[in-house]
Amino acid sequence: MTKDLETIAQKLKGILTKHNNVFRVTSEKPENFEVSGTIPTMQGKKKVEGIYFASVVPKAKDVRFYFFPLYTHKEQVDPLLNDDTRKFLKGKTCFHVKFLTPKIEQNLQELTDKAVHLYQENNWLTK
Repeated sequence: MTKDLETIAQKLKGILTKHNNVFRVTSEKPENFEVSGTIPTMQGKKKVEGIYFASVVPKAKDVRFYFFPLYTHKEQVDPLLNDDTRKFLKGKTCFHVKFLTPKIEQNLQELTDKAVHLYQENNWLTK
């Protein structure tokens, strides 16, 4: 288990960059790492260059992992959350990660892998 916030942020970024072939990095700053799709699509009533997918935002006491698939595909993604990972979920789409175990990291990777597949089925991400 790690409680080092910099290490946690790097591991969360790694979960996202595993799929860098389907994502466009829209922000890569120390205070925010964000990825979106590469296919122009509608996001609500607005056409965007690529649908927002997730962000990693380090804070003083935790690392925020904003995960939009929990909003767009709640019925398919939410059941995959294990109890340890669910404890970090605040609101609909934001995890406040204070520590990271291999089990939690693996669960977040599985969620991301599933969500990438779901977004590809919706033609929001390249295949």
